[in-house]
Amino acid sequence: MAHDADDIQGSLWREGERVAARLQRKIGHTPEVVWKMLTDSVCLSQWLAPGTVDQERGGRVKLDFGNSGTPIDCQISACEPHRLLAYSWSAGGDPERPLVWELSPDVEGTVLTLTLYLPDDELIAISCAGWDAHLEMLMAALEGVSISFPAARFRASRSAFAELARKKLAA
Repeated sequence: MAHDADDIQGSLWREGERVAARLQRKIGHTPEVVWKMLTDSVCLSQWLAPGTVDQERGGRVKLDFGNSGTPIDCQISACEPHRLLAYSWSAGGDPERPLVWELSPDVEGTVLTLTLYLPDDELIAISCAGWDAHLEMLMAALEGVSISFPAARFRASRSAFAELARKKLAA
């Protein structure tokens, strides 16, 4: 599926020293079902990575991407079940990459909003495209379908987010 900057389901803007990215999906499932996908160990492994999420402020998020990525072990900064989950998507000495999941009830189910706070560096498009691809995996998992990481979508989204960054973040 081809993507360009006009059909990305996301936006970018500057917020202080960081770049904020927002990706949003309308999901035909309740916030409770979506929350389970974001926090339950069995569900996480279906679309993101094996791991655990302690569902409380100050709890831990531990995700193991195996050979395909860096293990994540971070602290939860906000947690309101079925509504809000925030933690940093970084490991070791990497720069902090906070993210916030927001779930809003909608007539058709849930509006899921993911906001990323990224360092203003060359990894913006890669980070956004990676989350876009994982959101596609989440959408499939919610329907009971298991898909592999959508590499073609990732590549197309990476190009589209790079173009969006050039347009929206140019000094």
